Amino acid sequence: MAQLERRREIAFRDHSQMTVLTGRRRIGKTMLIRKSCENTPMVYLFVSRGNEAMLCNGFAKVINETLKSIFVPANTDSFADVFEMLMRAGRTEKFNLVIDEFQEFFYINPTLYSKIQDIWDRYKDSTHVFFVASGSVYTLMNRIFLDAKEPLYGRCDSLIKLKPFATDVLKEVLSEHKPDYAQEDLLALYTFTGGVPKYVDLFMQNGCTDVEAMIDYMVQPYSPFLDEGNALLIQEFGRKYGNYFALLADIAGGRNTLAELGKSMGETNIAGHVRRLEEDYELIAKKRPIFAKEATQTVRFEISDLFLRFWFRYFVKYRSLVELENYGLLGELIKADYSTYSGLVLESYFRQKMAESGEYRNIGSWWQAKKGKEACEIDIVGIKADNKTAVVAEVKRLRKNFKPEEFAPKVEFIRNKVLANYAIDAVCLTMEDM
Repeated sequence: MAQLERRREIAFRDHSQMTVLTGRRRIGKTMLIRKSCENTPMVYLFVSRGNEAMLCNGFAKVINETLKSIFVPANTDSFADVFEMLMRAGRTEKFNLVIDEFQEFFYINPTLYSKIQDIWDRYKDSTHVFFVASGSVYTLMNRIFLDAKEPLYGRCDSLIKLKPFATDVLKEVLSEHKPDYAQEDLLALYTFTGGVPKYVDLFMQNGCTDVEAMIDYMVQPYSPFLDEGNALLIQEFGRKYGNYFALLADIAGGRNTLAELGKSMGETNIAGHVRRLEEDYELIAKKRPIFAKEATQTVRFEISDLFLRFWFRYFVKYRSLVELENYGLLGELIKADYSTYSGLVLESYFRQKMAESGEYRNIGSWWQAKKGKEACEIDIVGIKADNKTAVVAEVKRLRKNFKPEEFAPKVEFIRNKVLANYAIDAVCLTMEDM
């Protein structure tokens, strides 16, 4: 809100400003923009995939109802003409111009981006338009504004990427709806939503504040969760989504090394697909042992988006139950596996909480094989900002499951391998510490 307001002030006082707002679907981009603009004039244009002339016809109605200084004829069939009229209006009116799902022009008429660039360059210094281009297809928005070969490269004055709610915000939201919430309720909310505002809102507005209620809501007929992953990803991947979906399903199911993924997919080379999932789509992330070099082969992959991690683990794995509308059995399977799965997600929660604290310069996990013995694995290793102290943590849902006599040798092993120069604070983190 503050960043948008600063840019609006510059636009209305000095000259036009362009802000790019990105983030996954359901993250709250449109709500944020509307809230930010509610006390100032706003032209809000939503780009739906279709015919350019029909789109412009709808835009004309919106613009003519909002601005006083121009009239856009209903038969205008070029968005470039519409955009130029809007920029001209910025000479006499100060207003917000919001174009939502801006990346959709790529499918309607990709030449529009060079025309928008030309018009923007000609008018921005003599007008007072706060132009916000918003989009949820991450790869296309990146390409449009961050690829040096594209016409709008270097044109935006600020770029905001919305992320899910922080852990403290989740606590605040849950406490407003259930003041006496248990830590299990908080973990469930984090596990199923990953902090994505729309999903949190759906649960809260429907009174789903505990594990049972959340799962029951997700698996009911016509639940918005059942097909949500498809809605999120097919738009990103296009027609060639099959291999990407298969890889994500494998990673969600625990096959998280390149060798395991290749064997499962039955392909000799999946490296290109994995690289695109990581670098282009940012849907998966590499996990290396902390302090490992970039080129290390000791790499595991995980799905970055917690909701998608959950969706692939259950709604894709048990797709046949969804198609049979056997929602009762699907819910039972999720509930039976919940304690195991949420225990894994609890590690992500603590890593995120530690990162949000600002007290650490490096946070990760660590593992290494021991000759003739089971590999030594440490759930979380956090290097404090002073670079002198390391927090070595084992994560358990319940403290009674923690076995200090088994953890102590692991701590000594990692001390000798990579933490010899650090004072080690060995801890067990449980739901009590959330």
